[in-house]
Amino acid sequence: MIYGYARVSSTGQDLAQQLAELSAAGCTRIYQEKVSGGTTERPQLKRAIGVLDAGDVLMVMATDRLARNTRDLLNILYAVKEAGAGFRSIAEPMVDTTSQFAEVIIAVLGVAASYERHRISERTAAGRVQAKARGVKFGRRAALSPHQQAVALQRLADGDTQRTVAALFGVDQATISRLYRTQGADPA
Repeated sequence: MIYGYARVSSTGQDLAQQLAELSAAGCTRIYQEKVSGGTTERPQLKRAIGVLDAGDVLMVMATDRLARNTRDLLNILYAVKEAGAGFRSIAEPMVDTTSQFAEVIIAVLGVAASYERHRISERTAAGRVQAKARGVKFGRRAALSPHQQAVALQRLADGDTQRTVAALFGVDQATISRLYRTQGADPA
């Protein structure tokens, strides 16, 4: 049995062309939904994979209708394979796990996913370096402003307890303790 899956990202988009192409390709049942491909919550896709039996085929118009990235595609192809079924893309005939080259296709997609993850890591690291050069601060914001920190340290120096100072600023005692350890006077 050949099942189809059609997806568009928003309610303003139309599924008509995908449905026509999948019907023309021999799909007997087509699962369709209007949901972003960026989310993993695609109930109709889960239903389509759930009905697959050995020898069935899941078909899409194009792989970008099924998955947003190569890693997502590999996960879906794995689920299809576990069901004993195959996968085909109308727009990308080389993405056909029912052919004798299925293992080669999946291996190539695996290499592509690895390369994609590596490139994302590189771009993220480069972005962090550029942001730091522009003066962007990373991490959580300080619970106390520099002025509040100075006042808190002065209160500690004047003999107030950490608990009292923490209550004054509405922060946890650990915040005041950390401030004292990193910026306060060395205990004598």
